[in-house]
Order: sequence, then structure tokens, then C-alpha cells
Amino acid sequence: MTAHERHDRSSPDDVRAVERLVPVWLEETQRHDAAAAREAREGWRRGALPPDAAQDLAHWVTARVTDTGFNEDEGPDVHGPARITPADKEAVHRWLAAQGHPV
Repeated sequence: MTAHERHDRSSPDDVRAVERLVPVWLEETQRHDAAAAREAREGWRRGALPPDAAQDLAHWVTARVTDTGFNEDEGPDVHGPARITPADKEAVHRWLAAQGHPV
């Protein structure tokens, strides 16, 4: 069973957010730390992120919130490969907690 198939303790909306964002996170991680990305990708495929990868994902999604409700004149102007809302961040955090990771 893969991580994205684990629905037992996560809402379908949370799972969809994770399925959308984890590939973006893995791609960014690959550019900065290939070994960490490889370990995280293997864990994702097995259905269980390693603790370090889970913590990295939690920090990443928090730092990458791009849709904060500000308009262009008010800022912040954050560019990224995916639209990440505060609700997405909370969904990823809930999903990680449901997997047994401290967030």
C-alpha cells in the first residue's frame, strides 16, 4: 500500500492535498539533496515517510504557503510551482499526524 492509498485515518480532502503537494516537494528536495529525496520517495512509495522526511515535508509546506488571501498590492508575492493555501498546509499536517508523525 502506498502513502497516497492510506485513507484509514485521513480525510479524502487531506489525502488529495498530500497527493498534489508531495510530488512538488520531492522535486524540490531532489534539487537540493538527492539522497534525502531518494529516501523520501522510497518511503512515499512504501506508504510510510521516514521521520526526517515527514518533518521536512511539514516545514516545507508551512514555508511554501502561497495563497494567503492578500491581493497583489498588499503582498506577499510568493512564487512557486504549486498553489498552497493555509488549508493545504493544515491538510498536510493532519495527514502527517494521522500517519503517526509529530507536527
